[in-house]
Amino acid sequence: MGTSTLHIDLGALARNWRALDAKSAKTVETAAVVKADGYGIGAGKAARALAKAGVKTFFVAATEEGVILREALGPTPRICVFGGHMSGDTDMILDMQLTPMLNSLDQITRHFEALPDHAFGVQLDTGMNRLGMEANEWDAVRDLVMAAGPMLIMSHLACADAPDHPMNAQQLAEFHKMTDGLNAPRALSATGGILLGPEYHFDLTRPGIGLYGGLPFEDAEPVVRVECPIIQIRDVAAGETVGYSNAWTAEVPSRVATVSAGYADGITRHISGKSVLFDGDTPCPLLGRVSMDLITVDVTHLDHTPRSLDILCAHQTVDDLAQIGGTIGYEVLTSLGRRYNRRYRG
Repeated sequence: MGTSTLHIDLGALARNWRALDAKSAKTVETAAVVKADGYGIGAGKAARALAKAGVKTFFVAATEEGVILREALGPTPRICVFGGHMSGDTDMILDMQLTPMLNSLDQITRHFEALPDHAFGVQLDTGMNRLGMEANEWDAVRDLVMAAGPMLIMSHLACADAPDHPMNAQQLAEFHKMTDGLNAPRALSATGGILLGPEYHFDLTRPGIGLYGGLPFEDAEPVVRVECPIIQIRDVAAGETVGYSNAWTAEVPSRVATVSAGYADGITRHISGKSVLFDGDTPCPLLGRVSMDLITVDVTHLDHTPRSLDILCAHQTVDDLAQIGGTIGYEVLTSLGRRYNRRYRG
């Protein structure tokens, strides 16, 4: 096979959801975020596995993602759209029975005029300054919105991955100030907020990255493994160079494997010369630059000729690779390209 394989453990995905669900009281619903094609693993298969595990409410970023998810899940689960009710989305929201999280006065007007009897939620800005209505806007429309019966009032934490950050308590206090006494379910926390403790859980939590094996959920099981086939192995003499711009020079006679993966597959150039690939438990240094389709790897120390090497595995998680590349696990996962042969189990 000429392309790399993305191995996806749906059983681990479900177990991660159960582990996060167990951190909340039984009265708190644990939803699941499957935006960005299920963080790169395939939204349909991920959502079906999560629904089987017990998820009843799903979140996506955009209406178009909600359409895909509805087609995969059928009519029963609730599908909420973080991006709200955008212009041109009305027919899709109605036909696919999606629940937009209304973020602005314009969206409230659009939704109430176009779909006055259709389910909706509200997103409030408690200090992140990204999506949601600020306190003065909310004050102006709160009574009107509450009379229409929102299915959820939510906000989003900016610094939940840093438990001691003062912004967490600040946003919690603001959320209480904006929502206490209102007759509607409330939600504030994604993965990081769940880990902050029960005072952040309210009525619903919505884990995302923790489901897929990423930080800040340190107890998460790995969900993905990326196996890269070796196309060719060559002997490189001392003094010879490998790859673009002669980025690596052999100091001793070496065996160099060329594997099928590159930045077109979401393997960032920023790990060039810094990361390793694994043959089982054995690390093999990445040599020179990551190119569009190929990576070169030092296999001199191996006593056999491997057929493939892993760049993501239990020994090198998405967050390990992200740290090497100066990014975050979210970006590593969601950048995985369409060329991978995806294999699911569990």
